[in-house]
Amino acid sequence: MSVKVSGFTFIKHGLSLGYPFLESILSIEPLCDEIVINVGFEDPNLEKDDGTFAHLQRNLTHPKFIFLKSHWDPKVHKNGTILSEQTNIALRACTGDICQYIQGDEVIHEKDLPLIHDAIMELARTPTMHGLVFDYLHFYGNVDIIKHTRNVYRREVRTIKNHLNIISWKDAQGFRFQNQQKILCQKTSARIFHYGWARGEQIMANKVDQFDKLYHGDDFQGKRFRYEKIWGLKNFTQTHPSVMKDWISNHRNEINLNKLKFRHSWKNIGLILSDCIESLTDYRIGEYKNYKL
Repeated sequence: MSVKVSGFTFIKHGLSLGYPFLESILSIEPLCDEIVINVGFEDPNLEKDDGTFAHLQRNLTHPKFIFLKSHWDPKVHKNGTILSEQTNIALRACTGDICQYIQGDEVIHEKDLPLIHDAIMELARTPTMHGLVFDYLHFYGNVDIIKHTRNVYRREVRTIKNHLNIISWKDAQGFRFQNQQKILCQKTSARIFHYGWARGEQIMANKVDQFDKLYHGDDFQGKRFRYEKIWGLKNFTQTHPSVMKDWISNHRNEINLNKLKFRHSWKNIGLILSDCIESLTDYRIGEYKNYKL
């Protein structure tokens, strides 16, 4: 059975905000026949960025890489909807039967590529299924600490069938049909390594400030970000994707969260109870899902 796979992603200010965006793209490259990369610019003339576009073109020279430019319209800066808009620009350019999504701070481990390939082939053979759901590892503060608790999503859709009116939803966490209905998915044991909260504190503060404006408008002034020891942190003892070796070396955060004072909050009581139930039953109370299994 011949199945064409299109990778797709978007990125804006990837260099200045410390995203492992090149590594993200390279991690899905073995799965894909083409990869559509949508790079965001500040101005309608598509001239002002931080060098991310040129950096990608220098490093990704194979014809399978397809580059787009797009303007991030400040009028769309509400509730993060600019993120799904930019994702959908890339998705509409995909020509494959199956579309493999990756965000600029997400990476797939090379050990999981055979699992994903087999799951993609099974998805293509199953008319009633629309996508694949991946497990998540959310790194926090550093690359040897993960955050696993109810207030971070543990699974999400990253592979979808094309040409079914499936679109990126709201702030681009997941996908739904254009009529807002949830898509039917198969779960794979493959993992998404999410490094979005594992950058240096100054870079992370700039990223949080940028995202606050995406959700609340350009005039929003939030609390300055600082790493804290919070509920739900665990040591990570497995291996990272090999493509992340240099990025980890260059972006390792020297903060040791285990030595910081624990931030107490009454909200922790509900999280602790929910997490205990999940550890015993694999059921997460009030879990938000864009998909059906």
